[in-house]
Amino acid sequence: MAFLYDKLVKEFGERTIKQTPVPNFILDNLKSGYGQRLYQIESFQRYILCHTEDFTGKPKKPFHLLYNMATGSGKTLVMAGLMLYLYEKGYRNFLFFVNSNNIIKKTKDNFLNAQTSKYLFSDKIVIDGKEVYIKETDTFESADDKNINIKFTTIQQLHIDLNNTKENSVTYEDFATQKMILIADEAHHLSSATKNKGDLFGSWEGTVLEILNQNFDNILLEFTATLDYKSAEIVKKYQDKVIFKYDLAQFRIDKYSKEINLIRSDFEQEERIIQALILNQYRQELATANNINLKPVILFKAQKTIKESEQNKINFHDLIDGMNSQTIDKIRNLSSVSVVKKAFVFFDKANISSSEIATRIKSNFKFENCISANNDAEAEKNQLLLNTLEDENNPIRAVFAVQKLNEGWDVLNLFDIVRLYETRDGKDGKVGATTLAEAQLIGRGARYFPFALEEGQDKFTRKYDDDVSNDLKILEELYYHTKEDSRYISELKKALVESGIYEDEDKLVTKQLTLKYDFKQTDFYKTGKVIYNKKIAKSYSNVKSFTDLGVARRNFVISLSSGIGRMSSVFFEMENPISNDELIIPKDFPLKQIPKHIIRFALAQNPYFYFDNLIRFFPNVSSLTNFIDNDDYLGSLKITINASKTRLEIISNSDYLAAIQGLLQTIEKEIKSNLTEFEGSDYIKEYVHKVFKDKEIRVYKENERANGQETLVANEPWYVYNANYGTSEEKAFVVMFKRRFESLNQKFKNIYLIRNEREIKIIDKQGRAFEPDFILFCKQKKGKELTYQVFIEPKGEHLMIYDDWKNEFLKSIGNEENTIKIDTDNYVITAVPFYNSNNENEFSKSLDLVLDI
Repeated sequence: MAFLYDKLVKEFGERTIKQTPVPNFILDNLKSGYGQRLYQIESFQRYILCHTEDFTGKPKKPFHLLYNMATGSGKTLVMAGLMLYLYEKGYRNFLFFVNSNNIIKKTKDNFLNAQTSKYLFSDKIVIDGKEVYIKETDTFESADDKNINIKFTTIQQLHIDLNNTKENSVTYEDFATQKMILIADEAHHLSSATKNKGDLFGSWEGTVLEILNQNFDNILLEFTATLDYKSAEIVKKYQDKVIFKYDLAQFRIDKYSKEINLIRSDFEQEERIIQALILNQYRQELATANNINLKPVILFKAQKTIKESEQNKINFHDLIDGMNSQTIDKIRNLSSVSVVKKAFVFFDKANISSSEIATRIKSNFKFENCISANNDAEAEKNQLLLNTLEDENNPIRAVFAVQKLNEGWDVLNLFDIVRLYETRDGKDGKVGATTLAEAQLIGRGARYFPFALEEGQDKFTRKYDDDVSNDLKILEELYYHTKEDSRYISELKKALVESGIYEDEDKLVTKQLTLKYDFKQTDFYKTGKVIYNKKIAKSYSNVKSFTDLGVARRNFVISLSSGIGRMSSVFFEMENPISNDELIIPKDFPLKQIPKHIIRFALAQNPYFYFDNLIRFFPNVSSLTNFIDNDDYLGSLKITINASKTRLEIISNSDYLAAIQGLLQTIEKEIKSNLTEFEGSDYIKEYVHKVFKDKEIRVYKENERANGQETLVANEPWYVYNANYGTSEEKAFVVMFKRRFESLNQKFKNIYLIRNEREIKIIDKQGRAFEPDFILFCKQKKGKELTYQVFIEPKGEHLMIYDDWKNEFLKSIGNEENTIKIDTDNYVITAVPFYNSNNENEFSKSLDLVLDI
């Protein structure tokens, strides 16, 4: 059964969707710190296609579309981007509604309060050269037609206002007389009547649909993380409306979430709490040791009643007051949890005693650093603290709650959830409602805490999935602490796996990837070097002209209306001939001949050309006068005006201004299309033994990677690891390499093929990171005895087009003109195009060419 998102792919194809241009006024006006992700860009691309193109299955007007996006994936950012797009398309009025007051308050800050850390827009919103403001409104009667007007309300209040008309409230007529954008968050609450096969009349759902249908140009955009695809009624309603699906499973696969670990033990509740506090302290100390600013938070979860949660908080503070070295040592001596053991190893190495651990925990979790969110009043009172837990000046370390944080809670630094009860409500093999709610809470807490250890590293994605033994992996994990209960754990796992946020451990196996003993004894391992580069901030210090940023030096052409017309007879083909004065002719106007004040006014109208912005990518521009007069910039450009001879004789300042504004917009687009935030650094050297080490990796038991190809590589001295846990294409390459080894061995010595398990990256000119699967090292036996380092990437045919930029990057490295030579020509860095089992002969020729065989 095809949904709208499938129909878009069928009609246009993945490539066309991904190549659909997203206007700069969307990307430029969203806060740069968020760094739009590829799936967020695609969410815009899909809407743009749906809005502008005709295709089979296109929704009928008024548009009703739904975005099914995982918790934490940035639904609100997508809302903000779509608001900007629809503003440019002529919409001015927006209605945001949801079922919770807490979400309303948070969203208001996201859209309106530029002083908060989660504000979504740039400092200035500029569309078509004009600044646009976002204004909150209660009604749309006196809406501002120059800016974005937005009303925030709950669906309950909206339903009441519309069906009980009163002064200063919205009415159905508002939605009939003015086209409107309706934005519904947590939209699964709007389908209860459909799901229960009830009458829409009088329901919230019915109210929303009635609003939508008041005007042919109205648009309803729904957003939810939880669409019930198992309900036939829901599928029927949304089949032609789900424009984008990016669920929790894909969110986790793309490494934008924390990984989930279940910490269960036979400890009593008090010991489980202490164990969680020790891990919390370990995270903080580990982060500090690596210059990461992190304040990890714990959620203590009660089962049903507020009274229960309040008592939990009282008991917790009593526990904190009495904490000492004996409290810590009890866990040190009894816990068999591997990560707890690792924490104590870290504490010992850092000379942090049990007494000091207790002291630091007592300081972190003092009474004023702990809050409750057990009911609406508490949640509302503490809403600012709960939604800014990541902020440096927010002291909160622990939250006590029952059920009030299951929706609308936006937190990145939650790392532990402690379940302070031991009951279960599953029956007959089915997961109970409480367990389902726990799984949803875990999914909400799995939002990734962004951090980077080196310049240019992607701080928003997990980095240590394939490095199980890395201590920093704990900063990418959420722990759910519970009593050991096999039936409950089984039910919880089932709920988590179905939600997509948890990987069934039974399907995974840990593999030991070890360097062979003989290889570790070689001089190459001990003193050899591996060459690579790093991602660094793009430097524009060498940009000294438009040409350096790819701005074409062509005339900007504008046509002016002349007012010339004529009258002809319906019955006779008689018409006055066109005179010379009426002919449209082009005329060039160098910018140097246009009055300077007009050019300066045009620059002042476009914030992109404010001087403080210009010098970011044209650092050699000394002043606006220099930018206007210098032939490397505006000084050598011209505008071409197409008009009649008569019209060209009366060119006005307004005509010049319109032409220059058009020219500046063209220049702006060309600059932006060539700007990059990062680039590759110069190549650096590191010892082989410091880069390539023994490690653990996790693979699916049933996956092709689980077979380590040991029988082939175990006794081959040129293959440095004990196994190759690669794809089928990577294994095919190793088989081919074994056949080629003898011919290589005739000319080279010290031949080593190293599988690159995410140990090094190489960065292209646009700052894109690439981790080649293999690196081949070999040294000439004669002549200059050059050592070659060759980057090699086996690639399945289905991925070759998608990763074509990587192939082009490899080709550029392999190009003789780009070959990097280190240490007075004794070291050569090169590469070959993709290997594929269907192009082995072509690959072999490329390898011979770069190795000069």
